[in-house]
Amino acid sequence: MYYAKTYTTKWHDTDACGILRPSRLLEYMQETANLQCRDYGMDLNALFYHRGLGFLLSRSQVRIYAPLRAYEDIEVRTWCPTSRALSFLRNFQVLRGGEVVAEALTTWALMDVKNQTLVKVKDFDGTFPDGEPLDESTLPKKVRIGTSVELPCVGHRKIVYSDLDFNHHMNNTKYADMLCDFLPAMEGKYVGVLSMSYLREAAFGDDICIGCLPALGEFERYLFRTTNPQGQVCLEAEVELRPLNA
Repeated sequence: MYYAKTYTTKWHDTDACGILRPSRLLEYMQETANLQCRDYGMDLNALFYHRGLGFLLSRSQVRIYAPLRAYEDIEVRTWCPTSRALSFLRNFQVLRGGEVVAEALTTWALMDVKNQTLVKVKDFDGTFPDGEPLDESTLPKKVRIGTSVELPCVGHRKIVYSDLDFNHHMNNTKYADMLCDFLPAMEGKYVGVLSMSYLREAAFGDDICIGCLPALGEFERYLFRTTNPQGQVCLEAEVELRPLNA
């Protein structure tokens, strides 16, 4: 069982090549999840402001099978496989004309904001209809770069007003644009794989160092690590580019 919403992509969603930016794809996915929360009586604002609870994204594994362009009708589906311990799982599929063009597995934690503690799945009274998990063999692997791999700093990015969510940290969907800003020219390419592990939130005003290293693979592939001014890792990620004519 899944929850679904339909959208028409916008011209302002696209990049210089006319391809939907991965950040916008993530926004369509997460907006669908937010609407499901609202429709099931768990409006995220009410959850945060009245109950002091907030969902934090810890991992996303996204594969884009075909690029999307402006003014295309898409259906975004989301459902929650059986979750356990401290990990709340949520799957997504994006369809165009009935064809799956993107899939994602996301893993979330639920934070008690006042006590700064994580809430276990079994202790949370909100529920969604379960669905079958996605086949993980079709998705990019979890990102685990490890401290032994040195990623040279290729630039810095300050966290500003337009990045923020209501936690006053960088919204997780914004990271995709930030990483793409440090990729080589993307003419004739699109992001086919985006796998991100969120280790620490980037706060307003932080000057984030972007570490990047090309990696071996069938396609053009890059590893990323971002660190805050204290030298703490905020994000580890893998981005894989695909040719538009593939």
